[in-house]
Amino acid sequence: MASTDEHAGAAALVGGDQDELSGPFTALLEDYLRHLRLNRDFSSHTVRAYAGDVAGFLVHLQRLGATTLDDASLQSVRSWLAKQASLGLARATLQRRAAAVRMFCRWAQQEGHASGNPAAKLRSPRTVRTLPLTLEPPEAAEMLAAALAVAGESGGPAALRDAAILELLYATGIRVSELVGLDIDDFDRDRGIVRVFGKGRKERSVPVGGPALRALDEWLGPPRSSLVTAESGAAMFIGNRGRRIDSRVVRRIVHRGLKVVDGAPDLGPHGLRHAMATHLLEGGADLRSVQEILGHASLATTQIYTHVTNERLRSAYQQAHPRA
Repeated sequence: MASTDEHAGAAALVGGDQDELSGPFTALLEDYLRHLRLNRDFSSHTVRAYAGDVAGFLVHLQRLGATTLDDASLQSVRSWLAKQASLGLARATLQRRAAAVRMFCRWAQQEGHASGNPAAKLRSPRTVRTLPLTLEPPEAAEMLAAALAVAGESGGPAALRDAAILELLYATGIRVSELVGLDIDDFDRDRGIVRVFGKGRKERSVPVGGPALRALDEWLGPPRSSLVTAESGAAMFIGNRGRRIDSRVVRRIVHRGLKVVDGAPDLGPHGLRHAMATHLLEGGADLRSVQEILGHASLATTQIYTHVTNERLRSAYQQAHPRA
């Protein structure tokens, strides 16, 4: 039986959809979220996304008159997905929601909550893969040089922290969630690596280049100590109030860093991840190594960056070759 705290937590994750769910469906959703947290070790962000997707699906079933999952069919699952599409959602969002419901229904069948899996034959909408925006190497260098100049002029802890964050994001290509989760002990200065816990809490070690190492050395001394409070813990990066830095603050730091670069696209932390991977491949790194650094489970995910580099080569050829 789920505790009162667990019910309250799920209600907060799901939002308005939770209020519409019947008792049996609410209990089923609670069990599933607990499974994701305890058995799959999903992050709170991932659990929140699955909670919203599955709750929306269960509410749709209720409106069709269903009281248990055995009342659901492939047609009812498709009607839910069609309803999502009618709201104008992006194909990538529809694909994610379809995958979430397939996984939920498979779990429900395996755990005996349903006699069958109504989503087993559900096909996800095809997505049109677009090439990610990225930075040119000179633009990345200009952004980092500007951040280091500000840090050198002010000497303030926030400026030194921001410069270290930008250097580390570009040097390693880690996700913003991985960066904010870093502890001081995750940084091995002697070996020049940082230990990262990615999706599904999978651990990997990522090399850190010289400029990022120096920026971290500057930050992880008196500047960080000047911001430390009882709430700081072992967090590598802390905010101005001493708590572990929030991902929204990191995004603001990246946007602010890119504003000083004329012509640079307005990217977030993930844009620096794209840039790092693209520049590695353009510099001759092999695809498998880039996959390991980025923490991609599938090589197919990493291959998008080969399309980016090919597109850039094609563009350069068309601009420079007299018979292009």
